[in-house]
Amino acid sequence: MTQTTLLQYEAPWPVYALDWCKHSAPGQQLRPRSAFRLGIASITEDYRNRIAVVGLQDERVLVEDDYTDYADFVTLVDAHHGYPATSLQWQPAGAMSFNWSQKAATSELLATTGDALRVWEYSSDAPHTMSSFVGRPSSGGGHRLSLRAALSGQSKVQNNSTGAPLTNFSWNEKSPSLVVTSSIDTTCTVWNIDTSTAITQLIAHDREVYDVAWLPGSTDIFVSVGADGSLRAFDLRSLEHSTILYETPAPKNVPPPTSSPSSTARPHTSPLLRIAFNPADSNYMSTFHQDGQEIQILDMRSPGQPVMELKAHRGPVNSLGWSSTENPLLATAGDDCQLLLWDLNAFTQIAAQSPRSTSAGLSSPRPDAKKRIVTDPVMAYTGQSEIVNLAWSPQIAGMALPTGHSTAPGEWIAIAMGKSIKALKV
Repeated sequence: MTQTTLLQYEAPWPVYALDWCKHSAPGQQLRPRSAFRLGIASITEDYRNRIAVVGLQDERVLVEDDYTDYADFVTLVDAHHGYPATSLQWQPAGAMSFNWSQKAATSELLATTGDALRVWEYSSDAPHTMSSFVGRPSSGGGHRLSLRAALSGQSKVQNNSTGAPLTNFSWNEKSPSLVVTSSIDTTCTVWNIDTSTAITQLIAHDREVYDVAWLPGSTDIFVSVGADGSLRAFDLRSLEHSTILYETPAPKNVPPPTSSPSSTARPHTSPLLRIAFNPADSNYMSTFHQDGQEIQILDMRSPGQPVMELKAHRGPVNSLGWSSTENPLLATAGDDCQLLLWDLNAFTQIAAQSPRSTSAGLSSPRPDAKKRIVTDPVMAYTGQSEIVNLAWSPQIAGMALPTGHSTAPGEWIAIAMGKSIKALKV
């Protein structure tokens, strides 16, 4: 009897956005399979997109046995979304203990971005009971996914009454009512999703903003990246200025422009698509360029150039994410069908001699560090097609199954390729 290291799901439509739930379902801590729930969203070029919550069909798929005839995951509930979701996230773990003004204690929140920031309430009527027929779930299912709010603010830079499309968002771990969104209209907006109000909207970049992330442990500082090739940090306590932490080098040998652009316009540089903090050491961030095959690791204490560059992908990178363990791994995936896992702890600990507190200002520079090139990931998985997105599970405890078998604790990572989702035990 061996433990499963690969679970799979075939969606009825191509999947782009996905996320792994951050904790077991409320009231179901004794049913460990509820730690294996994914939120997924379709990407089709029409207004008929959907989002869904999928979960394990049966705990027994976690030990390789005669359960190979069944799908590992089944759809628990789905809902109409209209335009494709650019991002989908489960509420952070801290949301379980947060004092929400209007939410059932047994429900959970998910959020999506697209033409608006949508907040969804998901409930799975507590403990799953089996019907009197052995092995048959009780009828009704009890899973509900309902739209709680659709938030799209008046744009600062566009005259139309609805907000411009949103590219991504970051959910604050410490104060789960705070969500910051990024938009193609150059703005970022901070929302209070408990009261459905916009706290502030700021013009963040010269061009489209593609991703945004709260500084771990902070409710004031967030960073963003965009089509102007810059990584910028903002502090809600002093919004009159931002800090540019990194700018893409201007391309070499570009022919001079034929018309005369304004003297302030930056030359066209390669957009930065994603930004993610190392949760164990928030000095470090990871990003990558549009069509780029390398991942840049930046250190807040020495802004201006990457301290590391990861080189192993053979096609454009599409997605990245850090695991949540004490010594996190960085996962990257791309058009080369590869999922690569990187262990950068040895390199980051050398530089950790000058820690920076989250309450301090944005950057207290350290002497220029030389850029280190890292070319050897610790794990690689090759998928059957381009990997468009990935999501880590939290650390999942080991579980004892009714059959007498048990599973080892550990982390999983989910990847999306076309209609296929694969979950790999790390």
